[in-house]
Amino acid sequence: MPMFLRRIKHSLYLGLMKSLAGLGPGASHRAFVGSGSSRELCRHILRTDAKKVLVVTDKPLRELGVVDQAISALLEADIEIAYYDGVLPDPTYDQVAAGVVVARTQGTDVILAVGGGSAIDAAKIIAASATSDESPQDWVGFGKVKHEVLKLYAIPTTSGTGSEATMGAVISDAVTHQKGVISGGTLLPAATALDPDLIIGLPPHITAATGMDALTHGIEAYIGVWERGTRLEDARIGVKLVFDNLAAAYRNGENREARAGMAMGAYYAGVAINQVNVGNVHAIAHQLGGKYGIPHGLANALVLPHVLEFCQQEAAPRLAELAILVGAGKRGEDEGQLAHRFIQAVRDLRTEVGIPDHSDKLRREDFDAIAELAIAEGDGYPVPRLLDRASILSILGRIAC
Repeated sequence: MPMFLRRIKHSLYLGLMKSLAGLGPGASHRAFVGSGSSRELCRHILRTDAKKVLVVTDKPLRELGVVDQAISALLEADIEIAYYDGVLPDPTYDQVAAGVVVARTQGTDVILAVGGGSAIDAAKIIAASATSDESPQDWVGFGKVKHEVLKLYAIPTTSGTGSEATMGAVISDAVTHQKGVISGGTLLPAATALDPDLIIGLPPHITAATGMDALTHGIEAYIGVWERGTRLEDARIGVKLVFDNLAAAYRNGENREARAGMAMGAYYAGVAINQVNVGNVHAIAHQLGGKYGIPHGLANALVLPHVLEFCQQEAAPRLAELAILVGAGKRGEDEGQLAHRFIQAVRDLRTEVGIPDHSDKLRREDFDAIAELAIAEGDGYPVPRLLDRASILSILGRIAC
């Protein structure tokens, strides 16, 4: 399709999304914050008269004792608890189906996700599937989960995806490895706990990748073209908190202040994208994750500076503001130069936390198919500039070995 027709279609699509967002029901959400906040969330769950809780997580977190630490207040109470710990990175529909079997067998009325974005995303679709006979593959897109879902809560153990603050979930097809985004107000967790005590043991390489994921969310929400809600304020806070805390958390995983800052940064960035969605970085990164199994945060980190250069002219005012925000420039300096400095600051932070600028997993024979999928996904986001094949191929070539 010619670019001018894609732009017209994109404009019409965004107009439709704005209208649908305005018609949707309001969603209730609260956050418990700080050391011990996971206990407060669990006490809140108990006060709702929950009877049977299904904890959705992964096996390593259970084996490390992190899950028991997170739900200690539930374990001390007289309430039935079941577990589904079959979630793996980039969860699939098959994993969701297995979780639904546990939820239905146990008569679950509340789902509590404990883990990173994969566990929280899987929990969202388990909560929706447990009360419906529809196929979750049919829900890919926005606002297609219209029925009542099981009550859902989230305790993140990483600081990156912001899934605890969003109404979206990414689920993969086990055969094609293609990722589908399912989004709607019914999937927003009722409450979350941002507890730095649970993130202390996060390894440096995961700290780095998830932190860059959070940064990507904040930046994409800020430079997008959908003016909605408090997305600018939330995105700015998210970006600043990541720049202020990620390197410190990476260097010293026991730094509780940096961990708390990263938890809040990921959360604010999640709140921002929950209002306006993500952008072209995700459009490409999702394909890299699906095709090569590259962890999502790392895929975002590989692509981020290149996409920012791609849309530097269109997003220059916003990028210049972010440069000033993170101390990469001063007010009154040339806008274009400030934008360039911010992109360099992103690169410098990526390097400081040990993330490479290329991957040996990419295969050039796959580039055309990746570009096609990325263009199709990117056209659904409120981006300042639509992707084109040549630009995607150039980006892929620069991050491949």
